[in-house]
Amino acid sequence: MKYFKLPDLGEGLPEAEIVEWHVQEGDQVEVDQTLVSVETAKAIVEVPSPQTGVIAHLFGVAGDTIHTGEPLVEFAGGEDADSGTVVGQLSQARNTDSQRESFIIGAAPSSREAAQQRTTPAVRSLAQRLGVSLDTLRGSGPEGRVTAGDVERAADMDQSFGAPEPLRGVRKQMAKAMAQSHAEVVPVTLCEDADIDHWPEGTDITMRLVQAVAAACAAVPDLNVWFDGQQLARRTHGKIDLGVAVDTEQGLFVPVLRDIGNRSSDDLRDGLNRLRADVKARSIPPAEMQGATITLSNFGTLAGRYASPIIVPPQVAIVGAGVIRRQPVAAGDAVCVHRVMPLSLTFDHRAATGGEAARFMQALIQALSA
Repeated sequence: MKYFKLPDLGEGLPEAEIVEWHVQEGDQVEVDQTLVSVETAKAIVEVPSPQTGVIAHLFGVAGDTIHTGEPLVEFAGGEDADSGTVVGQLSQARNTDSQRESFIIGAAPSSREAAQQRTTPAVRSLAQRLGVSLDTLRGSGPEGRVTAGDVERAADMDQSFGAPEPLRGVRKQMAKAMAQSHAEVVPVTLCEDADIDHWPEGTDITMRLVQAVAAACAAVPDLNVWFDGQQLARRTHGKIDLGVAVDTEQGLFVPVLRDIGNRSSDDLRDGLNRLRADVKARSIPPAEMQGATITLSNFGTLAGRYASPIIVPPQVAIVGAGVIRRQPVAAGDAVCVHRVMPLSLTFDHRAATGGEAARFMQALIQALSA
């Protein structure tokens, strides 16, 4: 038997969710034939077959989470020769699902397998009879085991309020990233306004923001860094790779616009358009969603004046731009009505001082007001 395991789909993404199998057990497949479509935190990826052969077993069904290094398919015939990211010979499976579970070496079990391990056969039978998904339960028994009482309480909740819908794909990864930020970052937010009344009609607002962030990073590079909270160390960057928040029906994506300080406005616009098109088509390579040194959220295209944007470690800063509006401003001794852009800057106070953040905001406003 030969076991093909989920490979690294891009810069260490730890897991993927099965979207659709393109083969069935017993199918003859060829090299590079698509076996399965999986959804990572970044995109939907088609996984090809590494060899010609007959599919003996599929590990998982649509909706299951598979970790890098876990088996995806079992090929019929021959001795196992490792084909994935986990090194080492694997024992052959002959009869039971429990034997197959023992083949997962060097990787955490999937959510379904973890739930199976945290319950007894009687509890699993009860959950199946009551229509309760064990994946959604937090066990109250010893060592986190799911008990019959846990299942019965969940069934009562489902009957009263409907079954919970587990987060998947992009939304699941967003929830994890936000929880990590809340646990690690010490956020402080500054708010200020930029007078942009002098901007001509048709100004590309997003590009002005991108270039202003580049100017602010050049003036105050202390916010264009990564911070390691474990080692209490900062990593400075010679260029500015800007994460640009993109809202979609599937959730929040943050593709990375590279080296914004050394590119023309037209080149940046073309690059951002390509990234957004790839995000919409769910075809963006995982590498294009990683490595940002600072982030921009232009939520003002939708609604809102100020915000407290969330920093995603190891970054230490994120800029938010609200809805542009006309409002009274003091111009000398007169009061005039100007177009004003509200700005929010959240920074990690572990890695940057209030003075550095204030100077960054000042440089940002100066660039927008130029």
